[in-house]
Amino acid sequence: MNTTLNTPAVLQAWHALVAERSMQGLNALLADEVVFHSPVVHTPQVGKAITAQYLYAAFKVFFNDSFRYVRETVGADHAILEFEVQIEGIHVNGIDMISWNEAGRITEFKVMVRPLKAIQLIHQKMAAMLEANKARAA
Repeated sequence: MNTTLNTPAVLQAWHALVAERSMQGLNALLADEVVFHSPVVHTPQVGKAITAQYLYAAFKVFFNDSFRYVRETVGADHAILEFEVQIEGIHVNGIDMISWNEAGRITEFKVMVRPLKAIQLIHQKMAAMLEANKARAA
């Protein structure tokens, strides 16, 4: 992994959220026009509110004690973060592809996951989490 000195502030902030297992401050990281690409939803989700919903749900599903980033590649305005996590006994491997603007706000967040068994489990868990969030908001 890159050292903190070489890591852009937006990634430092993202890593802090993950390390703290808290999404407090997520909205401040997201650009208004952010686009979220889910591994289980066909269409891109556009906007801060819907992206935050997906990331909050993902946080509940993915970020347990076994979650860890194992590799990071950083460009001028984007990064690819490879992760591993165990969910219900299934080894999940994936990447978060994050892009940001000059203001240091995330403009695109794309998640890719493997293997198929993991995608199926995540689809089930994310759908349940999003439905629960809708019910609470109603």
